[in-house]
Amino acid sequence: MKKFFGTDGIRGKTGDYPVTPDFFVRLGYAAGLVLTKHVESNIKPTVVIGKDTRISGYMLESALESGFSAAGVDVYLTGPIPTPAIAFLTQSLGVDIGIMITASHNPYEDNGIKLFSGHGTKLSDELEHEIEAMIDTQIKCVDPDKLGKARRLDNAREQYVEFCLKTLKKDINLNSYKIVLDCAHGATYQVAPEIFKRLGAELIVINHEPDGLNINFKAGSTHPEFLIEAVKTHKADFGIAFDGDGDRVVMVSDQGELVDGDQILYLIMDYYLKVGELKGGVVGTLMTNLALEEKCIALGIPFERSNVGDRYVSEKLRERSWFLGGENSGHILLLNHHSTGDGIISALQTIAALLDKNKKLSEALRELPMYPQVLINIPLSQKVDVGSSFIQEITATAEEIMEGLGRVLIRASGTQSLLRVMTEGPSKELAKKSAMYLVDKIKSLN
Repeated sequence: MKKFFGTDGIRGKTGDYPVTPDFFVRLGYAAGLVLTKHVESNIKPTVVIGKDTRISGYMLESALESGFSAAGVDVYLTGPIPTPAIAFLTQSLGVDIGIMITASHNPYEDNGIKLFSGHGTKLSDELEHEIEAMIDTQIKCVDPDKLGKARRLDNAREQYVEFCLKTLKKDINLNSYKIVLDCAHGATYQVAPEIFKRLGAELIVINHEPDGLNINFKAGSTHPEFLIEAVKTHKADFGIAFDGDGDRVVMVSDQGELVDGDQILYLIMDYYLKVGELKGGVVGTLMTNLALEEKCIALGIPFERSNVGDRYVSEKLRERSWFLGGENSGHILLLNHHSTGDGIISALQTIAALLDKNKKLSEALRELPMYPQVLINIPLSQKVDVGSSFIQEITATAEEIMEGLGRVLIRASGTQSLLRVMTEGPSKELAKKSAMYLVDKIKSLN
C-alpha cells in the first residue's frame, strides 16, 4: 500500500504534511534518484514541471526543482498550463517524467502533484512505490558539474494550443457559434480562449483572471450555476466550463441545461459511430448513468464499467484496446487523440459532433434521456468501511425505497475525507428519498 500517493498523485492542504516545501524537495530528489536508475548511465534524466494558478505553486515548483537538480536531473518549467498539456509535453519533449503541481478542482488552500510517464500516461504504481521508498533518503548532491539545469519553456502553451487544434478536421470553424468559456481562474485561462478564438467563435470568457487565491472559487466545472447564468444572459449557443487544472469539462446547453460527462461521452460516441471512427467499445465507471449503458446496448456497442477515477478508465481502455471512455464528472478519455483526459479536446470533439448533427446542444441531448441521479458528499470525522455489513444493509433498504428499479453506490473519495453517495432511480423523488435515507444512516456513525 502506498503511503503518499493516492489514486491521482498527492493532494492535501498546503503547509500540512506532505504538501510542504521540505517534503517536495525530498520528493524531487527521490524521483530523481529513481529516474537515474531507469535511464542509461551516459544520459542525464529530464523532467517537465507545470502548475495551475494557485499561489502555493511557486513555492512547490521551486522545491521540486531544487530536489531534482540535487539528484542531477534537468528540469523544464512551463509555468501555468493545463494538466493534459504536461502529459503532451512529456511525449513531445522526450522527457522521462512529467509533473503537474495542482489540486485539480479543490480550493486554493490545497495543492499537490500529478505524475506522468514519458508516454504521457499516469505514472505506474511500481514507479510510485519506488519513489516513496526513497523519500527518506538523505539528500547528497551530485558533483557540481553534474547538477541538473532548469530552463523555462517559453513556447509550451503555443505547442499545446497547436496540438489541441490538430485534433479537429481542417474544415471545422466555429464562426456561427457564440460560446461562453468558464476557465475557473485556473490553468486554462490562457490557452482555452486562444484556441476557440482561432476557430472563429464569438467568445464571452468568464473567470479567467487568476490571482492565486480564486481558483475554482464560485467558478468552473464544480460551480456550473455561474456558467448557466452567463449562457442565459448572453443568449449563447452553449457554455463550456473547465476545472482548475483543465482535465475535465462540463457544458451548458442553449436552454441552460447542465451537460455532464455521461452526456458528452454519448455525443462523442454517437459521432464516432456515425463517421466510422469508433473502435471497440466504451468504458464508463460505477457512477455512469444507466441511460448511457442502455444506449450502448441498443446501438450494439460494448460497454464496461471501471472503478471511479480516470486512471481506472484508462487502464480498462488499454486492456481492451479501446479508446473512448469517461466519468460523469467530466473526465473524458479520447485515447485516439491524447494519452490522458483533456477538457479542451473533449469540448472540441463534442462541438464537432454538434456540427455533424447540425443540431443545437439542447436538441442533441434529447437523444439520451437520463435517469435521475442524486449525488451527495458526506464529510467524515472517522473512517467508514464501505464493505461492512452495515453499509450493505442500508444499501439494500435504499434500493427497496426505489422499488428495486434503481442503483445505489456508496464509495470513499480517493482525494478527500468524504463518503460519496449516489442513487439513481425511476424518479427524482424516489432517488432523493433513497439518498437522504442513506445520508441520515451514515451520519449517525460520525
